[in-house]
Amino acid sequence: MSQVFHPSMNAVSRASILGAVVLLIGVSVFGFYIDRSSWMTHQGVVRAQPVPFSHQHHARDLGIDCRYCHTSVTQSEFAGIPPTKTCMTCHSRIWTDAQLLAPVRQSWAEQTPIVWNRVHNLPDFVYFPHDIHVNKGVGCVTCHGRVDQMPLMLQTPTLQMSWCLDCHRRPTMNLRPRDEVFNMDFVIDENVKREFSDASHTVTDQESLGRALIDRYHIPTDGRLTNCYTCHR
Repeated sequence: MSQVFHPSMNAVSRASILGAVVLLIGVSVFGFYIDRSSWMTHQGVVRAQPVPFSHQHHARDLGIDCRYCHTSVTQSEFAGIPPTKTCMTCHSRIWTDAQLLAPVRQSWAEQTPIVWNRVHNLPDFVYFPHDIHVNKGVGCVTCHGRVDQMPLMLQTPTLQMSWCLDCHRRPTMNLRPRDEVFNMDFVIDENVKREFSDASHTVTDQESLGRALIDRYHIPTDGRLTNCYTCHR
């Protein structure tokens, strides 16, 4: 019986299998990094806005509290976008002729809202209530970064599911006293250590403070924070 394939085909077949495996691994690694790249997550990307609003100027230089503009952040799922009236509270008196504020004046004159482009945009199937997080002691910087250092707003974390789960599995590292939630420069000083230390907890660092706040604010540790229904309803 004559041989159908030349013996050299054995080497070709082995090389083909090896090439297929290498290609599969390469595609998987490429997909892994693409999924976590800023092209997919928009992390660190500055979005164009109708007005170049600077959180650095308003929050840091002027010391305006987050709640002045985001009025519903402590009582609602949505933090709230300030209406033009909020902007004009100041800008009807200062920078009244500034060119970059022309869209604000136009919005006020025509009684039409400014259409901002969302920076932190979660999918529709994700349930994220601002009020619960704020009232449980999660600081603004945890999700939004140091906005007081941003001339233009950008997304600091990936906002991917794995990032959310990291916090839900170990919330201690992101908790602070409720009255410090909006403080961009929060540090654990001696006053905080004394206030939150008790018979069950001795506060010395972020981990021990987090454990004390879990008990103080009744944050569940029975697995509910990582239950699918918590974020997907």
